Amino acid sequence: MQADSMINPGTVRKIAVLRANGIGDYILSLPALDALRLRFPAAEIVLLGQRWHSDYLTGRPGPVDRVVELPTARGVTAPADADEDAQELASFLGAMRREAFDLAFQLHDAGRWSNAFIQQLGARHTFGPRSPDAAALDFSVLYIDYQPETFRYIEVVALAGARPAGWEARIAVTQADHVAARPYLPAAQPLVVLHVGASDSRRRWPIANFAAVGDALVEAGAVVAVEAIDDERLLLDVLKERMHSPFIDLGADCTLSRLTGVLANAALIVANDSGPLHLAHAVGTASVGIYWSGNLINAGAGSRSRHRPLISWRVTCPECGANTTQRGCTHVASFVADVPPDEVIRETLGLLRSETAPPRKDCRPAGLGVRSSCFSS
Repeated sequence: MQADSMINPGTVRKIAVLRANGIGDYILSLPALDALRLRFPAAEIVLLGQRWHSDYLTGRPGPVDRVVELPTARGVTAPADADEDAQELASFLGAMRREAFDLAFQLHDAGRWSNAFIQQLGARHTFGPRSPDAAALDFSVLYIDYQPETFRYIEVVALAGARPAGWEARIAVTQADHVAARPYLPAAQPLVVLHVGASDSRRRWPIANFAAVGDALVEAGAVVAVEAIDDERLLLDVLKERMHSPFIDLGADCTLSRLTGVLANAALIVANDSGPLHLAHAVGTASVGIYWSGNLINAGAGSRSRHRPLISWRVTCPECGANTTQRGCTHVASFVADVPPDEVIRETLGLLRSETAPPRKDCRPAGLGVRSSCFSS
């Protein structure tokens, strides 16, 4: 059932959107958020998110007008068995009901916990994906795994009549981002960013392989910068041991603003499937991404003009042999370790040559995230 025939955009004053996960997840939802902005130009779009959303998005041009930080909520901002402060949660939900949202969109996950959460906001109409074990919303699309997340959430907002202007996410790069990045930018050579981490260790390519890529880049005349914070600093220590060439460390205190500015000035990024890889896509930076096959379906870049995915087709756990497309296991061994370093180096150096080659005189701007396109006469 569609709601678009029931909703007059001129009467929609305030919209809540639940998307309280990482930077990569937020970026994958941006085309849907942009579609909401086009459909409801006069409405305030309020993102229910985390502290980092507020820090990063406040004052940044984009579809979100305001961020409200969520409290601890089981299955939404915390594990399903986490402790909640019942009084804090009740106070938050009461405040949200007083906001009097006209529409509320769950763009967070399959809905097992988040659908029930969004029902409590008291919005006039609710929308979202729904897995078989999730609470029903007013308007839903069936959640089926192995669908590009961007298109999943475009389907959700389409229930309210929102149509996308495009499918590629874009993040505005601010002057503050450029200022934060400036101390880390080389004077002349092309800059390539390596991101060696990932929140899920099964998506991490071996550090020795990243070291080989880094050395090949330096030998080709590039400057390498590495982003690693929190527990990923341990991976950086290993990289320092394995990589023979010098590189720029973006710092243990690297903010999203600093990273955004660095990526916007980089020729390309080489990374595991991770937030920084998606951020690079959103600021228009070319990429070589290392993906497990299922993650490529859900979160891979859609275009190939300036993005090169290297794919592991492994479906069985390296430790127990379980087919993880059918049942899970508790092991954390890498599912992408068998992506050959030679292939990554070849794609990386080829893309670097393409990105740093001087444009021909007959180059013209092109769409789909391509900085320029050259046509022979």
